[in-house]
Amino acid sequence: MTEPIAVLIADDHPFVRHGLRTFLETLDDVEVVGEAGNGAEAVEQAARLVPDVVLMDLVMPELDGVEATRRIRAESPTTKVIPAIKAGAAGYLLKDVRPAELAEAVRKASRGEALLAPSVAAKLMQEVAGDRSPAAGLTERELEVLRLIARGLSNKMIARELVVSEKTVKTHVSNILAKLHLTDRTQAALYAVREGLAELE
Repeated sequence: MTEPIAVLIADDHPFVRHGLRTFLETLDDVEVVGEAGNGAEAVEQAARLVPDVVLMDLVMPELDGVEATRRIRAESPTTKVIPAIKAGAAGYLLKDVRPAELAEAVRKASRGEALLAPSVAAKLMQEVAGDRSPAAGLTERELEVLRLIARGLSNKMIARELVVSEKTVKTHVSNILAKLHLTDRTQAALYAVREGLAELE
């Protein structure tokens, strides 16, 4: 019998960690070996436990998930990190991701398949950062939407939060991407984290 996939969960929300652990522990081929409540803890535990996969929230206190990912990959190249910024791109998980998708993402990551590698995420961060100022011509409402994207909310959730239509949110997202010269929500979320626009909950 093959060894189970060792997973470390890094998220500053205890309920999120509990929910992920509860689901992952139902899988025969996965073992949750630890939890971390911030990026610094994630780096420390990853070095000690050397998990196969880390589920990493990018917006966390003390050390954000982007920097934590870089440090983990530097110290343990065999550990695969799945950034959980919930932006809808391959390799990034939604907070409300379907269980089957989460299981498949973990399995693929453990095999080194079809997920956005941390090295690519780091490169994305550099491209996203550029020389742009944090505001970059965004309106107050667009900044609100950007912050909610970075928190992992879908368009439908953002619409509910701001009490506007989903179509209006889509328009704001399009404007944000155009103004920041970005191609997708993943880059927008990374930009918000990099520029300190993401709100830590």
